[in-house]
Amino acid sequence: MSDIQRHDTKARMSRAVIHNNTIYLCGQVAGPEQRFSDITDQANSMLARVDALLEEVGSDREHLLSATVYLKTMDDFKTFNDIWDAWVPEGHAPARACVQAAMASPELLCEITVVAAVK
Repeated sequence: MSDIQRHDTKARMSRAVIHNNTIYLCGQVAGPEQRFSDITDQANSMLARVDALLEEVGSDREHLLSATVYLKTMDDFKTFNDIWDAWVPEGHAPARACVQAAMASPELLCEITVVAAVK
């Protein structure tokens, strides 16, 4: 049986789960201080949180395997992609999907789930 490591586990979810050298992050959104700002600030805050969580569990954005991006409105698709393209290291783009979705809180404009390899 493979070892499963859970990080910051609560009743509903873990912030990260590691299995077979693969890291699964829970959905990440902008920090509380950015929640009422525009897509640029929310996306940058959200991606900074991904960076911090990946570092905490032994990975980084060069080890991304896949990402699913959820946007409240596809009107933000181009702006988000510009931010994303600057954030992803050249030559290390993961498999990615981007969909429009209802958010858990009305002020949220984006959310992301990420799968990465352990460094």
